Amino acid sequence: MEGNASNKSLFQDYLSTGIYRFPNVNAVFLDPVRILNISYTNFSISPHLYYTRSLPNPCNGEEKKEEATGPKEQKDKKRKRKTNNSYVPNAKEELAHKRHMEVRPFLSSAYEAFLKEPSLLSILCSLKDNTVYTKADNALVDNRQENDALVDNKGENIPSFIELGKLWQAPLFEISFHRQVREESVQGEIALQEDKNVTCSLFNTLIENRSNDDAITECLSSCYILPRRSSFLMSDINQIRRLIPACPHDRFNLILVDPPWENKSVHRRSIYPTLPNRYLFSIPIRQLAHPEGALVALWVTNREKLRTFVEEELFPAWGITYAASLYWLKVREDGHMISELDLAHHKPYECILVGYIHKQGNDVGHKLIAKMPPDKHVVISVPGDHSRKPPIGNLLLECTPGPKPVRGLELFARELSAGWTSWGNEPLFFQQSRYFSDGRLQSID
Repeated sequence: MEGNASNKSLFQDYLSTGIYRFPNVNAVFLDPVRILNISYTNFSISPHLYYTRSLPNPCNGEEKKEEATGPKEQKDKKRKRKTNNSYVPNAKEELAHKRHMEVRPFLSSAYEAFLKEPSLLSILCSLKDNTVYTKADNALVDNRQENDALVDNKGENIPSFIELGKLWQAPLFEISFHRQVREESVQGEIALQEDKNVTCSLFNTLIENRSNDDAITECLSSCYILPRRSSFLMSDINQIRRLIPACPHDRFNLILVDPPWENKSVHRRSIYPTLPNRYLFSIPIRQLAHPEGALVALWVTNREKLRTFVEEELFPAWGITYAASLYWLKVREDGHMISELDLAHHKPYECILVGYIHKQGNDVGHKLIAKMPPDKHVVISVPGDHSRKPPIGNLLLECTPGPKPVRGLELFARELSAGWTSWGNEPLFFQQSRYFSDGRLQSID
């Protein structure tokens, strides 16, 4: 009976926070839409448009036994002969396999715990249904079918901020705020609050919504939603130093980084422009970090070469002491992992490396941290659009040094969060009104 009561309490916490913490297992289940909706007072993320990614079906024995004919059969035979040849893995492949075998028991235990929660499995089936999500006041979000594909009433084409930022006209592009007012501009910063229309430069300007309400904005005939107490700087990496606050105590003690790592598949499919590793050294992490210290969480792919680069070159250059590794285990809406756990390539998980920038002026080993992040912690969720990571910031709050409330910064961001600052060349990408469910957007002139 006590176990059932405990599970019920955990599930109630999940409904309000979007995070289900498995008892006795080093893992959590995340509902990204539920977490993101906490940032908004008047709008809701459309789950139907969040989960647009087409996930592969897990392979099974019968699918592998399908007969092939013609050229495909010859190709399969060549692949089989290559597989049967004795192959000696190189040092990087051996190290990658060793890392996988170290984390495998944690991933398996987390997945087994997930499969034992029928309440979570039942929710997966309705993730795209707007009516299963509630606002802070527990009122059901209207399931307006006409808003599931909220094409902006000002135009159908979504502008590419990456391409626009390269144009000579970039300084001329502006963004208008329908419910805010412009305050004094300090060092290119624009603060927005109260209830008047504002127009300001879109690129290379730190824009803040200081109000406790969402801001409705318009840019290039498209509408965008800014959550309360959020700010963003849209620029290329050459302008990133504009993020550094003039006052050290206004700097950030929780920093999330999701670089567009060089990837042949991404480059070939032209999903988004990638960034050579060497450019990351120019990010002024220490100048962005709070004097009392900061926690830094960096998303990496499963390439061993990349993992080695971060551990041996990037973290030391940034002055970061490694602390733990988190793993995002991706599952489908039917509860299956998106691929086999031991697949050589395209593993069903990604890694987040967590480290600390220690208090300035103190010994490198000195840390003012209430709680260390658990190593090999597993985060389970259904992936959204390609490269859209689940919001893990709330999982790291209690492990963050320095003042509270936490001052959060996301680098290479493609969306905004309440109370956070976001930087990248397209931080408004997922803020376009088409990703939200609310009929009031139709009434904007």
